[in-house]
Amino acid sequence: WNEIIELFRAGMPLRKHRSRFKSYERCFKASEAVDCLHALLGTNQNFGPEVTRSQTVKLLRKFLKNHIIEDIKGRWGKEDFQDNGRLYRFPPSSPLKPYPKKPSCGKEVIKFPDWNEPKAGTSQDHIPVKLVAMNYESWFKRHSIAIGEVPACKLVFCKELTQTSIEEIWKSMSLSRLQKVLGLDSLDEVLDTKLVISKHIVQNAYNVNKQGIVTLEDKSKDLPYWVLSAMKCLANWPSCSELKQPTYSGFERDVFKTIVDYFGQMKEPLLTFNFFDVFVSVLGLLQKHSKAIEALQISCLMLPPENRKRLQLLVRMMSRISFNKDLPPLSESVRTRTLVVQAFSRCILCSKDEVDLDELLAAKLVVFLMDNYQEILSVPSALKSSIEEHVAHLQRVQIKYAGANTDATFTPPSFCHQITAEEFEYQRATGSQEPLAALLEEIAMNKEISVRDKEKQLKQFQKSYPEVYRVRFPTPETEAVLLPEKNKQKPPVLMWALKKPFQPFHRTKSFQM
Repeated sequence: WNEIIELFRAGMPLRKHRSRFKSYERCFKASEAVDCLHALLGTNQNFGPEVTRSQTVKLLRKFLKNHIIEDIKGRWGKEDFQDNGRLYRFPPSSPLKPYPKKPSCGKEVIKFPDWNEPKAGTSQDHIPVKLVAMNYESWFKRHSIAIGEVPACKLVFCKELTQTSIEEIWKSMSLSRLQKVLGLDSLDEVLDTKLVISKHIVQNAYNVNKQGIVTLEDKSKDLPYWVLSAMKCLANWPSCSELKQPTYSGFERDVFKTIVDYFGQMKEPLLTFNFFDVFVSVLGLLQKHSKAIEALQISCLMLPPENRKRLQLLVRMMSRISFNKDLPPLSESVRTRTLVVQAFSRCILCSKDEVDLDELLAAKLVVFLMDNYQEILSVPSALKSSIEEHVAHLQRVQIKYAGANTDATFTPPSFCHQITAEEFEYQRATGSQEPLAALLEEIAMNKEISVRDKEKQLKQFQKSYPEVYRVRFPTPETEAVLLPEKNKQKPPVLMWALKKPFQPFHRTKSFQM
């Protein structure tokens, strides 16, 4: 407000004008004011060239109402400004609004009592005082009886924590909690912790808007405006306020395809290749609802901020689409919920090796994400409180007693410990078998797919995870029970001819010359 007023007062040309046979100094026409202010707004970074002339007139009406300008007779207070030849001028007093001032503090210094000064009306000369001779032993005995023995102590002043130190505390305590929730002896078997960026965790925890969506520091990494508009259109269907609903049939399918094509061109999934094994491990916790929620909360908190924001917006749109009864079907043959999961599973979670079985793992996780996205994609409050309390403890003045550790009450968290090579190989082989075994069992017991498709999926699983497959199907007989058609042999066709030795061709009498 003040900036525009200052620019307008400085840039508006003032000159002599005549009106009704009378001259007026230092004034301007209404149309001249519109021209000048419109040009200033068009070059201002807060407004830009999109400002129209009619919007400029509305702003000048506000100026007239708030006594930024007045007519040549000194009248103001109404919004009757028009783009015409009427004359106006600037008032002599400053129209700028005063900035709010900080309330003054410390006007009166509180005087603490001096314990050596006697109270008013009391004279120490009239108080009888009995002098007592006291040596060190009697003094220590008296005070020990009164307050107990006090060991020697000293004040330890707060450590100056840098932003980097706080970020490392967030990373260390987050990884420690994730390891505990997953029930692992070490995170090394599922995650390369060196690739976890501590700065990303802090940004995801604090740089959020009112809806809990991450706000990016680098705006160039945001979703394009047209993609956001398309996602809002489907998420808020049919009450999309930013777009006028078209009348042609199939519009919603075109918008959906546009979104699918954009996310399908990404080179890396939103959950990143580095976190693939972590999210596969979480699949084994889906039966334990609260633990699965917490594990996904912490894992998603470690994502790059741009990935986390896109995941938040995408999963929220997917959830709203799948439960929106007013949205027309997006496919003739597939239910909307199934179509949404199939369309976006691979861009949310997949491995770097592009195994076909990843689609089954991703679909299972994406369904759980859609049904619980509000909890999973929010900042875990318990973890945040514990980290903030630990940081505050490190910055607080402490009393350190002789022989005691100052930080004994808050042991620095550790998220891994050194193990032998044999233990690591054993953990790597068995750590992720539980969710994979559960997935294999789900494929085996699925009655909704044909035997041919089931056999295809089992072959893919056997190729990718032979050890897990061998535990479930140790012999061909156990596999044949599940796939009875596989045990059937084709009838021998012309097999009898192969059992006889090859006989040379003999000329018969009919062929003799």
